[in-house]
Amino acid sequence: EATMDIDVKCKPSQPHWYEHYVQPCVAELLGSAIFVFVGCLSAVEDTGQLGSLQPALVHGLALGPIIVIAGDI
Repeated sequence: EATMDIDVKCKPSQPHWYEHYVQPCVAELLGSAIFVFVGCLSAVEDTGQLGSLQPALVHGLALGPIIVIAGDI
């Protein structure tokens, strides 16, 4: 009979200070920077024919991936 010894490491009850304090700040910083950068580029590259529709659509469409990428942090 062969038995397997498996070492199970329990996760600490409280998250590491990095996960608790630094990761949310970095995620917020990067998410906001991407959102502002994409929004400014859409306003700079606006053709004028669409009026304020292009920046509004770009801001709305940029928000989805940012939430998906940084939302679980």
